[in-house]
Amino acid sequence: MSRVRIVGGTHRSRLIEVPDAMGLRPTPDRVRETLFNWLGQDLTGLRCLDLFAGSGALGFEAASRGASEVTMLEFAPKVFAHLQKTQELLKANNVRLVRGDALKFIAVPQTQPHLQGFDLVMLDPPYRQGWLEKLAPHLPQWLAPDAKLYVESESPLESYAGLTVIKSGKAGQVHYHLLTGENQ
Repeated sequence: MSRVRIVGGTHRSRLIEVPDAMGLRPTPDRVRETLFNWLGQDLTGLRCLDLFAGSGALGFEAASRGASEVTMLEFAPKVFAHLQKTQELLKANNVRLVRGDALKFIAVPQTQPHLQGFDLVMLDPPYRQGWLEKLAPHLPQWLAPDAKLYVESESPLESYAGLTVIKSGKAGQVHYHLLTGENQ
């Protein structure tokens, strides 16, 4: 079992365990640090969605940096159990864990009036399974006005789901992107 470090916020320097699970690639510290530099460090009041939570590195980092709500979705039972354990250890009351399939979750129309959409959506799906293509038509309904979308992929993007890349980088084989634009 490996560990990743929360880079900033109230849980700065805390280590979280990463379960041994096929295809699990925690976002490296340096990439998370870059992402949160792009976002301005403080996520106070933002609603965030991590559609492929995995290790929880992105979602718990957002929670640590003041997000009012972080919804983390994970399909694998073993990995989900680790997320529950980490949430309990961190006492992360602003984290909502959901066990389920990302496509089924976002394919349901956003009809709940109290939900105004998410301010930040993070996508780090398994590679070479067509997830980005499958999710793209459904994402706009889940985005708040002026929302940002973070995407990790095996190849570079210029745009995605009607949004435009405003920042990007590469670490090893991972291309990472921050997107924004019209959500309608």
